[in-house]
Amino acid sequence: MNTTLELNINNGIANIKEPLNLVSGKTLDSYQLKYETYGSLNKKRDNAVLICHALSGNHHVAGIYKGETKPGWWDNMIGPNKPIDTNNLFVVCLNNLGGCHGSTGPVSTNPSTNKPYGAEFPIVTVNDWVASQKQLMEYLNIPYWQFVVGGSLGGMQSFQWSLQYPSLIKNSIIIAAATKLTAQNIAFNEVARQAIMKDPNWHNGNYLEKGVNPDQGLALARMLGHITYLSDDSMKEKFGRDLQESKLKFNFDVEFQIESYLRYQGEKFVTGFDANTYLLMTKCLDYFDPIKDLGETLNNRLKDSKCRFLVLSFTSDWRFPPNRSREIVKILLNNNKNVSYAKIKSNGGHDAFLMENKDYFDTMRCFIKGSRHDKS
Repeated sequence: MNTTLELNINNGIANIKEPLNLVSGKTLDSYQLKYETYGSLNKKRDNAVLICHALSGNHHVAGIYKGETKPGWWDNMIGPNKPIDTNNLFVVCLNNLGGCHGSTGPVSTNPSTNKPYGAEFPIVTVNDWVASQKQLMEYLNIPYWQFVVGGSLGGMQSFQWSLQYPSLIKNSIIIAAATKLTAQNIAFNEVARQAIMKDPNWHNGNYLEKGVNPDQGLALARMLGHITYLSDDSMKEKFGRDLQESKLKFNFDVEFQIESYLRYQGEKFVTGFDANTYLLMTKCLDYFDPIKDLGETLNNRLKDSKCRFLVLSFTSDWRFPPNRSREIVKILLNNNKNVSYAKIKSNGGHDAFLMENKDYFDTMRCFIKGSRHDKS
């Protein structure tokens, strides 16, 4: 699409002075959230959309910064005349608490020590993120979210919004997500964390004080992640068993194109991401389990919600397969919620939620258009 350059990006930092009591029992007395907005908040202030990012995402969700060429991570979804149309909607995306792209996190200075938080930054949960997002909503003087949208870990946040603040969300779009991680997914996350913590530059998470980074471990963690985000079909289509050169070398250097791709992704990732943040994000995924956390109060929370739901899954997503999305749908239907569900055919694996797909985009457009009472 050629509308990327037409998107007006507004950057901001919200300095939140109200203490945030975390699920872990710890408290952040104050914190900052880096965010971007796109489009305009209308006079009724009822067209605001919150975009929740996944594990390695950030606030830069759409558009291109002046002088750069790489667009935001969901640029195909958000912008003028795109499924989330900034001609009509006011879009907000933030770098979650604990992130490394401008919000308070492990790379930030701890005011009590004047050193980077590092490993001392407390573990945060999806509940904590939603609580901080509510503070951002109030900071921006937004009365409620017309839509909360996210894929993967972002979809979990969208679901949590409907449970945690049911009166402050009108529509929840939950894409390629689940109510909790399987043991297999927790295992993948633990292997990634061990890769980082076994790096000789780890220094118990205080590597910044030593002037080093556990780049090897973080690159390995990212390589493992990429394998789980893709499907076998998409790997076969992109790489097959193609060699880098015309014949085998019979050594342990890169020989297959998939090896080259994974190493490149790992090496690129370490230039812009923090290892402690990666650990925090994976733990946040592991801990998410609202059904267990809320217990008998879950039905009461949903009873209070007037939210409409769109739940989407992808046929080739083996990390969060369609049956996990149907678990969410079943819970909502059992509580008489207004829910729409679609299983989208795609060979893109878990990353399909980031890819352009006509059926996917048409479903998004239809739900968003049908949910908007005020088209102004």
